[in-house]
Amino acid sequence: MNEPIAFNTKDVMEKIIKVRGMDVLLDRDVAELYGVETKRVNEALKNNPEKFPEGYVLTLHDDETCKLVENFDRFDKMKHSGVNPHAFTERGLYMLATILKSKRATTTTLAIIDSFVKLREISRNIMALHEEQNQERQKSLVQRIGELMNDLLVEDGGTTQTESTIELNLMAVKFKHTVKRTKKKPEC
Repeated sequence: MNEPIAFNTKDVMEKIIKVRGMDVLLDRDVAELYGVETKRVNEALKNNPEKFPEGYVLTLHDDETCKLVENFDRFDKMKHSGVNPHAFTERGLYMLATILKSKRATTTTLAIIDSFVKLREISRNIMALHEEQNQERQKSLVQRIGELMNDLLVEDGGTTQTESTIELNLMAVKFKHTVKRTKKKPEC
């Protein structure tokens, strides 16, 4: 697990889940991203309780753990564990980054920060879109949302353009994002 792997925002986004209405990463996913064992993440938590006040880390309840096991194949091993996982909020991840120090931890922390910043910007833009009356400004917001989603969810595999459209339907906002891939011309 100690091989140097560079993680990007897409890798992080695939692991972020919602628990109690918050975007979090489970201890096992943090460990995988940081290239350490899960017990090392939990040791850092246990040995530094002053760095993790309420709202920084959640300990999942039995029913929350069961729901994760039921809904995500990657959590299948958790059904045999007698310990419920910890879920790190964005602030908890920042604190964890002050404890786990390595080149890989730094690179991973940067990807985590970038992911959460982009998620917040998408959320703000969607809220602004809902209230914006000017069609040009709406179009600009939709384009920015599309760009952010593309950054978060699509590897750079020759994407040369994105297309975003919006439908407003009786107070509900529907968002459609399409990525068009075309081969890049070889550079001479």
